[in-house]
Amino acid sequence: MTVEHDDFSLRRVPDDRRYSWISVALQRFGQVSSFHQFLLGAVLGFGMTFWEAVLAITIGSVLLEIITILMGVAGTREGLSTSVLARWTGFGTGGSSLVGLLMTLSLAGWFGVQNDVFAHGLHALMGGPPVWVWALAGGALVTAIVVFGFHAMAWTAYLTVPAFLALAGFSIVSALGDHSLPALMAEPPPGPSMSLAQGTTLVAGAFIMGAIMTPDMTRFNRTASDVVKQTLVSVTLGQYLIGLIGVLLAHAAKSADVVGIITSSSGVLGTLILVTAILKINDWNLYSSSLGLVNTVQVLLSRRLDRTTATLLLGGLGTVLSAIGILDHFTTFLTWVGVLTPPVAGVVIAEYYVVRRWKPALDATRASGELPSACPSWVPSALICWVAGAAVGAWLPWGIPTVNSVLGAFLLYILLGRRTTAAVSATAMTSSGGSKTRS
Repeated sequence: MTVEHDDFSLRRVPDDRRYSWISVALQRFGQVSSFHQFLLGAVLGFGMTFWEAVLAITIGSVLLEIITILMGVAGTREGLSTSVLARWTGFGTGGSSLVGLLMTLSLAGWFGVQNDVFAHGLHALMGGPPVWVWALAGGALVTAIVVFGFHAMAWTAYLTVPAFLALAGFSIVSALGDHSLPALMAEPPPGPSMSLAQGTTLVAGAFIMGAIMTPDMTRFNRTASDVVKQTLVSVTLGQYLIGLIGVLLAHAAKSADVVGIITSSSGVLGTLILVTAILKINDWNLYSSSLGLVNTVQVLLSRRLDRTTATLLLGGLGTVLSAIGILDHFTTFLTWVGVLTPPVAGVVIAEYYVVRRWKPALDATRASGELPSACPSWVPSALICWVAGAAVGAWLPWGIPTVNSVLGAFLLYILLGRRTTAAVSATAMTSSGGSKTRS
């Protein structure tokens, strides 16, 4: 089982092991249309009018889709996970281990946090055993699914996504049936006003890690056009459909407590479907964290850790920590770890599409399915851009922090990357000719 379900964690996914775009899109839609998208929509609806929320979702979604498509196309072309792809997209082997470690800490942490939410939801719904028992059961279930890899996760999406969509439709009928839709769309926000910049920041920030981990998913796509189609369909529908339902529910109930809104309107079945919808984002949290750990262990320890073992280790640890409640104290830490995430996309996109120092090596080995024989170790310019991008996102007083962070790292890497390339070229000319040519 270890070999069969390793899912090509450190190598390219062969063409004959890839899936139709609809199969991958359903999993992406499951990520975007999760329980937390309802929460996001309700928060927007509590502080914004309907059309203000539409604008915030539109701006945030467009920005996310650009980043997601660029990251996703790179993953599809190379057939590599995010952390392995980072070796030849700016970071080198050493830097890729840090990218993998970041994804491991962040996503495994959020796996545990959301497993805790899952456990509390089931305990409130069904009673019975204490919360920690539900946490152990929920964590074990997700871990078992992820152990069997992408194929098992696809089947989970086939079951949970339609159920979640049915809940969304039922919620509209139950909670909004006594309200006039045009009146709800014209109402002022029921809570304190939220600016467009704040709303857009929430939308963009809520899914930035999903955009970064896109190659983990799209390496199973067949073509770049498949990535574009699935992103436009899944991200757009997920953001608009689920997000705007949350907005309308908040307006109708005059509350941002979407959990209370849905459980009161949908009953036991609706609550159960809502809670199980967490599975569709939590399996990808654990899956991508295991891929990051596999890469980090190989680079830093020169040891081969198969993905199945990594999944069991991280799933077990996250499950136990959620069961004893310790992860409640790590939410702030995980939020700060999230500040370091957006610049990774800026560096990868800048190197892969603009600077292209190591792109020829990837191109030359793609047809054979092998990895380039040579790889940079540490790339100081990438680390500088990573830190600078995080600082820009954290402290620039205007704009959208997530986008500022990506753009800051992107532009700085292009500047430093081209200067470095020019310096290397000049050195090569001097070495080969004995002296620089004169004009």
